[in-house]
Amino acid sequence: MKLRMLLVATSMCAAMSVNAHTICTIVADANSGKTLLEQGDCAKRVTPASTFKIAISLMGYDSGILKDAHNPTFEYRQGDPDWLGAIWKQPTDPTRWIKYSVVWFSQRVTTSLGMTRFADYAKQFAFGNANVSGDSRHPDGLTHAWIDSSLEISPREQVSFLTKLVNRKLPVTDHAFAMTEQITEVTQLPDGWDIHGKTGAGFPANADGSDDRAHGWGWFVGWARREDKTLVFARLIQDDGVAGKGPAGLRARDAFLGEFPGLTTKLVGSNRG
Repeated sequence: MKLRMLLVATSMCAAMSVNAHTICTIVADANSGKTLLEQGDCAKRVTPASTFKIAISLMGYDSGILKDAHNPTFEYRQGDPDWLGAIWKQPTDPTRWIKYSVVWFSQRVTTSLGMTRFADYAKQFAFGNANVSGDSRHPDGLTHAWIDSSLEISPREQVSFLTKLVNRKLPVTDHAFAMTEQITEVTQLPDGWDIHGKTGAGFPANADGSDDRAHGWGWFVGWARREDKTLVFARLIQDDGVAGKGPAGLRARDAFLGEFPGLTTKLVGSNRG
């Protein structure tokens, strides 16, 4: 199952280039803090979209709202976001939340935290601009700040946050770190790299406040471990006037994973250890 995604990655790379351009690719060594690769505008801040689920996971486990990989299970309620249809209308636990990127599960966690504690976590994590107040389109920051609203982050800031996560330098419990790592595993590559991360997709606003779906952003952020090496990374793309096939975050992920073996050979070499 974990390798199935990699089998289509190379063809997805070519498909993505037709519909989107890469804003930034950045890779850093988590042990030294050294940036190994930075291409494009890696200071550009945009909505974190569903990549913020990594931060919400840390908050949820640290606060005790989330217990383990399968507890609690929350039920879909009428009126919850159901953008992906039946997939989002099922009972959802933390593992399923991350796998299917269920927005309303995130909102259950942040609502349980309350605005004061939620805002405090964002500031302590130094997550981008840490602004969870909301905006005119989405005034309820507690449930929407990270969805095309007030909270914004750059690829460089994503890497900074993730470096602190993998080095356990954020103000949360060991349990929060361990569970977040467990539920965010994406794939294990044949050359030994274990990839963790999260996709995200968001949209700029048109003049009338609607989503500009022709110029959507796609994120893939995370970390990769192999023996004693840990790399953190962020890839941000944007559609070029016509929405690409499938969510931009998934296209960003598949393209990055297709390039990853070549990148790591250049950046850290092919030898283990």
